[in-house]
Amino acid sequence: MITLFHRPKTRATRFIFLLEELEAPYTLHTVTTRHRDGSGAADPANPHPHGKVPAISDDGVVVFESPAIALYLTDKFPGNRLGPLSSDAQRGPYLSWLAYYGGVFEPACVSKFMKVEVPRGTAGWVAVEEVLPAVMRQLTPGPYLLGERFSALDVLYGTAFAQLAPLLPASPLLEEYVRRVVTRPAYMRALAKDGG
Repeated sequence: MITLFHRPKTRATRFIFLLEELEAPYTLHTVTTRHRDGSGAADPANPHPHGKVPAISDDGVVVFESPAIALYLTDKFPGNRLGPLSSDAQRGPYLSWLAYYGGVFEPACVSKFMKVEVPRGTAGWVAVEEVLPAVMRQLTPGPYLLGERFSALDVLYGTAFAQLAPLLPASPLLEEYVRRVVTRPAYMRALAKDGG
């Protein structure tokens, strides 16, 4: 049984969405975390090494960080084809865009949000102004990041774009993409279970 360590209205909510899409058995374990303003505290029951969310435990096997959780879950529950299997030609792009999410996309977005200049030539990521065109090129054939197939990538990127919309330039391509993702029944179920 999967246990999702969760705090409402955080990145952990997207994993309720993914678990619902996968039709996987799971339980939610709500934890406390430190807040941006310094208040709050890490919950000792949370297995994430920094007391953050999301993290999962699969009968004692702990997985943390969004790309790793997405890969673990889609490999464990392949029935709904939300992650290409190793024999699938889309496995390489799937793995690349999962890694890009954690290594490039999120740091670029956080840098923009925090108004921190990306250290050119030394950082492993680039400015959000370079990230957006790369993601938009991948989305252009549409309707999803892997073309016709909705995947765990869309859970990560689609929910992130939904949260970041006020900070990003207007784009019909992104707006339509986000709408396709956040109108899915599993997303609606996730919001209802989020508890925030």
